[in-house]
Amino acid sequence: MRRRTFDALAISAGLLLAAILVVAGVLLTWGQSYASNQVTSQLSAQKIVFPTTSNPEFKALPKADQAAMAPYAGQLMTSGAQAHVYADNFIAYHLSLIGGGKTYSQLSALSRANPTNAALAGEVQTVFQGTTLRSMLLEAYGFWTFGQIAMIAAIAAYIGAGLMLLLSILGFVHLRRTAPDTEILPKLATRVEVSAS
Repeated sequence: MRRRTFDALAISAGLLLAAILVVAGVLLTWGQSYASNQVTSQLSAQKIVFPTTSNPEFKALPKADQAAMAPYAGQLMTSGAQAHVYADNFIAYHLSLIGGGKTYSQLSALSRANPTNAALAGEVQTVFQGTTLRSMLLEAYGFWTFGQIAMIAAIAAYIGAGLMLLLSILGFVHLRRTAPDTEILPKLATRVEVSAS
């Protein structure tokens, strides 16, 4: 195969791949932006504010939970990272204090077995609400995480597109400098010609 033909094919493939990677990068950037904006607008609308470090609810938390919550103390919840911390280090702890640490399912079963126990029914309601809020916050965190992964993938796609474009330009320079009759594997081409004669 002629070297110029190979170079032209390689340049075309490189430019096509660069274009595909740019399109992928744009779509991934849009996905990240959409996910981030949705999470921020939905969480902001809920007006959930982290307790300050002087708040008794904050001081009641175990040291590990306090350490996780401290960077966001007093802030309005607007990001998936904040939702994750609030769900796992604040709500989960307080839920564990209700009903001896039993889950909603366990407490609900006990309440159905004791329908006249108003205190237990109240615990069931509170745990249900807390568990529901916690799951919604963790879903926001998951959606936000997908957005962060999309941004990393977009950056990789843009870098790959740039690399492909650079290699295509170098291939074009090589194509212009290569003589028209140069073979890609000259020794193999010579053997084939000798064998044919």
